[in-house]
Amino acid sequence: MKKATLIYNPIAGRNPRKRERLVREAAAVLEKRGIIATLAPTTGPDSGRELARSLAEGGEEFIIVCGGDGTINEVINGIAPGRATLGILPGGTANVFAKELGLPHNPWRAAHELPNWAPRRIALGQVAWSEANGAKPTRRFFLSLAGIGFDAYVVHKLSSDFKMRWGVIAYAVEALRQAIHYRFRPFVCRLEDRGLPATFAVVQRTKRYAGWIRLAPGADIFEPQFDLCVFKSPHWTRFLTYAIAAVTRTHLRLADVERAQTHKIVCESESGEGPIYFELDGELVGKLPATFEIVPDALTVLVPAEKADGRR
Repeated sequence: MKKATLIYNPIAGRNPRKRERLVREAAAVLEKRGIIATLAPTTGPDSGRELARSLAEGGEEFIIVCGGDGTINEVINGIAPGRATLGILPGGTANVFAKELGLPHNPWRAAHELPNWAPRRIALGQVAWSEANGAKPTRRFFLSLAGIGFDAYVVHKLSSDFKMRWGVIAYAVEALRQAIHYRFRPFVCRLEDRGLPATFAVVQRTKRYAGWIRLAPGADIFEPQFDLCVFKSPHWTRFLTYAIAAVTRTHLRLADVERAQTHKIVCESESGEGPIYFELDGELVGKLPATFEIVPDALTVLVPAEKADGRR
């Protein structure tokens, strides 16, 4: 029998009682499949990171997380870069990374399949920014993507109750609401060889954005690089065109949308008129200026066997 610690958010989702029941059922399935999982609920915002860090520093070799992209982000920031193996039982709003790997959305089904998965070492994205002038930079890893500008502002304005009640629909409604009021302030994404102007940008490790939109069709989670997509217009009406084009997978045909693959991006405001926020894996984190870099060989994650041997 293998031993693991299963980290989960006990109040996530619309029905905490159902979440608790699903987690316990998943743990029972894991035990039948040869993995004894000790339950470790989070206790508040970012407590998943501290819990995972404590486990990793204590020598825990196998950590399982049940939750969405935000909870997974907390956990990877507690164990990376390190050698502990991470298993994922999807259970959030968008589940971008889980969809990228083709994991079952139901935690019970994922727990049944997890013992057949294999470890694979992957790169992570990391962002560095300063909370105040002259302060030491803060650093944080991200697994799937970073959004800069408009979508981060939507996350900033979205109430947790509204998100918990309606999930992905809440993001869509809030995006429509904020599109009219948001000032699309310009910033620049500086690559190794050039600068790209933008009013909204997404730094991706995954093909998917918001769970199902394939914003970066050329991205590959197993390659140590970013897939950057920048949108340049300052007009909210143009963003309606962007949204339709993204859903229909035609956004890269637009003249004011540009894509680049790179290992490092420095993003800076060009106007200085107000804060430009960024989010990581769906959670609001900080403000520009910020530097995004690839950290190779940063995390061991369990993936379906057909992806562990290099096939897509």
